[in-house]
Amino acid sequence: MKTKKVSKAVFPVAGLGTRFLPATKSIPKEIMTLVDRPLIQYAIDEARAAGIKEFIFVTSRGKSALEDYFDHAPELESELRRKGKTELLDILKDTNMDSGAIAYVRQNRPMGLGHAVWCARRLIGNEPFAVLLPDDVIAAEKPCLAQMVEAYEQTGGNMVAAMEVPPAKASSYGVLDIAEDMGAIVKAKGMVEKPKAEEAPSNLAVIGRYILSPSVLTKLNRMKQGVGGEIQLTDAIAEEIGSKDGGVYGYRFRGQRYDCGSKAGFLQATVAFGMARPDLRDEFTAYLHNTIAQQKAAQ
Repeated sequence: MKTKKVSKAVFPVAGLGTRFLPATKSIPKEIMTLVDRPLIQYAIDEARAAGIKEFIFVTSRGKSALEDYFDHAPELESELRRKGKTELLDILKDTNMDSGAIAYVRQNRPMGLGHAVWCARRLIGNEPFAVLLPDDVIAAEKPCLAQMVEAYEQTGGNMVAAMEVPPAKASSYGVLDIAEDMGAIVKAKGMVEKPKAEEAPSNLAVIGRYILSPSVLTKLNRMKQGVGGEIQLTDAIAEEIGSKDGGVYGYRFRGQRYDCGSKAGFLQATVAFGMARPDLRDEFTAYLHNTIAQQKAAQ
């Protein structure tokens, strides 16, 4: 199947991050560091690995630190160069974005994920596009979005990243109603946003990676409110099921997803990513073992 190349990605980063107050009183949640990189850097690196060339950020008031992060820092770079710290200079290069590669649009009211994506419609145009939620950090040998791009080349249409969740937690996600299960790829016949556990059509939940047809934006134009009175992206995608544009597919990605929008998930990711780092692994693992041993001894 001949599909258009996915070269644009939308990053909805307008949220207030209230679950991380008071830290997010002064810094955007997306700038909070997981080991030594902010959450947004993980999302950007994943998008780059999937061939994304244009990066669209949907922001709000108070996000200037996020914009500054991707700009050049001439004074810092000059000082590192003067001191011969070439390794740190190389690290900084990954945080710089070429002129014109990154764009910012404002979401002036918190009206839901669907509305945030809709705000980027003029920059997306009539092309397929990716959406990445920085709260969802995925550790994978091949980055999740790169896996999805390969699968999308086979299916076309719309594709969402999916994973099995315990039935009791289905109410926290959009959930797929499966028409055909082909292993890594499933064809959907329905999608339900945050269903009650007993009403969930499956335990295959949608997480924060999407490849979408521009026709989804047409659906979002209607400003139809869904669960919570918000404009739900899931609802617009569900309307694509059975359409002539190729329908909707779920992709069971290979990797471990961490919900860094919650404190527990952020801490779990910190432990996992810290233990995966060769420069930190031995000292950090020894500390964790000692801490656990002390807790057991105290019981």
